[in-house]
Amino acid sequence: MPHVEVAERPGRDHSEDRVVVLPNSVALLDGATSLEPGARTGGWYAERLAAELAELLPHEELGLRDILRAGIASTASRHGLVPGDSPSSTAALLRWTSTAVEALVLADSPVVVFTGTGYHPVTDDRLARLRSPGRRGGFRDRLRSGSGYDEEHWTRLRAAMRGTARSRNVDGGFWVAEADPDAADRAVVARWPRDEVRAALLASDGVSCGVDDYGLYRDWPELLAEATTDGPRAVLDRVRAAEEGDPDGRRWPRAKRHDDQSLVVLRFG
Repeated sequence: MPHVEVAERPGRDHSEDRVVVLPNSVALLDGATSLEPGARTGGWYAERLAAELAELLPHEELGLRDILRAGIASTASRHGLVPGDSPSSTAALLRWTSTAVEALVLADSPVVVFTGTGYHPVTDDRLARLRSPGRRGGFRDRLRSGSGYDEEHWTRLRAAMRGTARSRNVDGGFWVAEADPDAADRAVVARWPRDEVRAALLASDGVSCGVDDYGLYRDWPELLAEATTDGPRAVLDRVRAAEEGDPDGRRWPRAKRHDDQSLVVLRFG
């Protein structure tokens, strides 16, 4: 089994991320934030889907898409979830055997695999494309003007999230683990020979923003280097410190001042 380190930190009171470490695999789930009172949260969903995946991932005869499909179906059945009206979560899976390492990503929690020939991000950018400058919600422009995280921000964010939800798990939109098992068929997958893999990362977007949005790291190898030298919590600290220096979201307009952070670092022999 590779050496595995996990670092986690909530954005506020509690985290909606979930990490599962098994002898043959790791799963990282980032439950989608819900601002609707009384709703089942993304963290509630991520915890239950994680439990289903923990039972399925040891079955090496099943492909990762098949495992995610079965996990989504079982979670929906157990809890009476309805497609289009249920909490949701990203899914990032990494599994290894004596001969191969395979990854799956659904929505914006990337997996990055490092081999002797370079690094290989496994990403799903469909949600990011919906948030491109021409389509993103007005709350980001308002943050740039210096409004900060006031009551009007949360009103506008709720409206933007309702709009984004209409593009969830539909063609031309983005795909995420929710109550429709077919979403698993849209996951991005990759595979490498085991003897070529040196290390791997799984990250929620509260960490990957340090590479993708904030530019705190030039690339994923630089992030891995810091996690290797100083430990994965040092990466969380750097991202959180950057956000503390931008408390009103003016430099980096974002939905929340701080997102939940999860980072898994695996080092193969």
